[in-house]
Amino acid sequence: MADNTEQPKMNLSLESLLRILDYSSDEIFVLDKDTRIVYVNRICEKHYGVRKDDVVGRYNDDFFNEGYWTPSAVPPVLEKKEPVSIRQQTNIGAELLTRGFPILNDQNEIEYMVFTATEIKDFTRLTKTEEKHLQDNVKSEFTNSVITNNQKVRKILSFCEKVAPTDSTVLVHGQSGTGKGVIAYHLHKLSKRKDGPFLNVNCAAIPEELLESELFGYTAGSFTGANKEGKIGLFEAADNGTIFLDEIGELALPLQAKVLQVIQDKKFIPVGSNVSKTVNVRIIAATNQDLLKMVENKTFREDLYYRLNVIDIHMPPLHERKEDIVPLAYSFLSKFNEKYNSNKIISEECLTVLFHYSWPGNVRQLENLMERLVITSEAVIEVEDLPEVILEKVKDIPELVYSNSLEKALDNVAGTMVRRSYQKFGSSRGVATDLQISQSKASRLIREYCQGEE
Repeated sequence: MADNTEQPKMNLSLESLLRILDYSSDEIFVLDKDTRIVYVNRICEKHYGVRKDDVVGRYNDDFFNEGYWTPSAVPPVLEKKEPVSIRQQTNIGAELLTRGFPILNDQNEIEYMVFTATEIKDFTRLTKTEEKHLQDNVKSEFTNSVITNNQKVRKILSFCEKVAPTDSTVLVHGQSGTGKGVIAYHLHKLSKRKDGPFLNVNCAAIPEELLESELFGYTAGSFTGANKEGKIGLFEAADNGTIFLDEIGELALPLQAKVLQVIQDKKFIPVGSNVSKTVNVRIIAATNQDLLKMVENKTFREDLYYRLNVIDIHMPPLHERKEDIVPLAYSFLSKFNEKYNSNKIISEECLTVLFHYSWPGNVRQLENLMERLVITSEAVIEVEDLPEVILEKVKDIPELVYSNSLEKALDNVAGTMVRRSYQKFGSSRGVATDLQISQSKASRLIREYCQGEE
């Protein structure tokens, strides 16, 4: 006998469906036939460090040309009108397996393109054949060592591409925690020495009485407690590679003279020896001190300063590159989620607080904070999880309003950025350039937030 039992109808509203898709661990990215972005789910915020409301309505090429991902999966879908799979790298260091699917109409024309993306570290079933095929699609020149949306830092990266192929010495200066070591490693990986060693030496971390023997090595029996066979130094260990001398201002004057000899003659004498050794090494140094003032005070050699300062790079503090705070926070969140085998997410309100904080410890402070939050918070990192020292610093900012309304929180951030930019540049053209938006949009935002026009 036939079963006439009615099956229950599934009444799922569009709002409910979109909310469900936001819980997907895979990115869902939908373009129309003109490659305009019509939908993304929330995981894109983790992959690219941008809020999804800032993505929808823009064109795919806007983000590709700004370096948010590489390579692009759109051209092969448009060309072949069939599913494709590629491997992508994102601007905040995520590695994605991306699949694109065309949606065709009755005339075999593309109406929409749907892309799904899974982080490679979560995708454990790649066959060796798939791995080779996908790896062939990665642009070899892509590097994910530096995460930035800031124009100053992007100019630094472009400058690094010019100077990396040379063997000239480089002096990187900036506050502690700004990423001077990251820039040094970036230079190394772009150089002809990239397959050689990269040694990071913190001159302040090694006791002065040991630093000479660590840098230049020593012969057998050079001093009490020495290895009976002697030991090669870090300069020799870095032969055919790069040595990064962090906190170079902490070197004592006698050691400064020996470093100068390596730069000038490519030679040094190990402790306890009278025979010089030759070494082929590039020197990159970094400092958070004013070396010129140290030269004036006779605590740093003038000749060494000018030998080091052939190429000069200044790393700006994090409070001068606020557009990097959210991407960096997401990058560190992903890093420590993986390290501690967790899947924490961060609330928009918490991101707003991080955006307003001044970050005296710069990127290193943000990294340490994100590690703490992943360890100590519940599933969602909220404002109350932040340490009191941060909450105390931001509580008096008039634009910061703790609210359950995401729209209100984002409006506060936008207003702050526009007002500060307009105060600095005084024109819609200046604001447009500073905030990387169109001049017409800048004019509208100035009228909205500054009660004035050009």
